[in-house]
Amino acid sequence: MAVTAAQVKELREKTGAGMLDCKKALDEANGDMTKASEILREKGLAAAANKAGRIATEGAVGSYIHGGGRIGVLVEINCETDFVAKTDGFQALVKDIAMQISATNPRYVRREEVPSDDIEKEREILRAQALNEGKPEKIVEKMVEGRLSKFYEEFCLMEQAFIKDPDKTIAQLLNEKISTIGENITIRRFARFELGEGLEKKQDNFVEEVMAQAKM
Repeated sequence: MAVTAAQVKELREKTGAGMLDCKKALDEANGDMTKASEILREKGLAAAANKAGRIATEGAVGSYIHGGGRIGVLVEINCETDFVAKTDGFQALVKDIAMQISATNPRYVRREEVPSDDIEKEREILRAQALNEGKPEKIVEKMVEGRLSKFYEEFCLMEQAFIKDPDKTIAQLLNEKISTIGENITIRRFARFELGEGLEKKQDNFVEEVMAQAKM
């Protein structure tokens, strides 16, 4: 079936991909919007993988302050050129990642940064939990690995669900931006400060608070 300009426009708005890429994807999918989105996503992941080895030394240090000074975040995100670093799209990404860190309080950027001692300690805790639950020895190790994945999803930024779109992880968000922007992008490091951190205090739902503040 013939692909219309309206369909191309709709797909572009939905995915952020280029007009020509949207047209090709729709042609390949015979006008099926869902399938075309999947095609773009697959191609985007491939493009991101090809760019992953390129050096990214430009970028920006972004900040986010939440709750009238209760939580503060600094994050460094790198790209390949100063030109891209100054674009609205890149700056929006920096802000979104800073908000993510404020809301979800990750400990590491990626799982490779988790110290081996911390991983072994977590394994021991999870193993003890499984045994205390009366699980058979033969399935304990599989349970430990499954629960360790949940640990990574909670504490490693790249594996967390994106607060603005929980259907995608931060890693997937980054790959989409790499495909759209056309440069390698990496999250290098971050620091998160919370007022009274370490002191006993009321626990709040920071994800809901951050999202509410972002909509103001």
